[in-house]
Amino acid sequence: MGLQLLEREKNVSKGQKDFIPKFDGKEYLIERQLKPEARCDVIAALEQAGIKPTSMMDVSDGLSSELLHICKASDVGCRIYEDRIPIDYQTALMAEELHMSPLTAALNGGEDYELVFTVPLHTHDEVSKIPGIKVIGHITKADLGCALITDDGSEIELKAQGVNHLSADK
Repeated sequence: MGLQLLEREKNVSKGQKDFIPKFDGKEYLIERQLKPEARCDVIAALEQAGIKPTSMMDVSDGLSSELLHICKASDVGCRIYEDRIPIDYQTALMAEELHMSPLTAALNGGEDYELVFTVPLHTHDEVSKIPGIKVIGHITKADLGCALITDDGSEIELKAQGVNHLSADK
């Protein structure tokens, strides 16, 4: 959403000499885009809790894309739950302002240095207790595929639609 905001303000400013971008209340989004920080705190918290992830990736092409990479490399499937995907308040507001779905932004945005990782099922309760970490789903057998479970219980197949993925296919 930070990139979307910067691009919007750039487009609005074209041809204007003394244009002042409208970033009030959106500093978090701009900072995440321009000064991203690697989530070393997550790695340290997992290590301190004695939890060793079985896979881990940074979310650079969107949550969907990274989950699909993990599942393909591990020959597994997954189920993630719409109501468990953490979306920052400013991100949700910006998505709505741009007439985008916050969920679509979370699944297909990226470049924010967040991490997605898997851990053994017996550690889910321990992982859930670590501040800043959310359990969003679980791993399944490969033949079940990869899906998002919506709030109404429907299954939607996960697809890689992130910016980097789309440009790689052209």
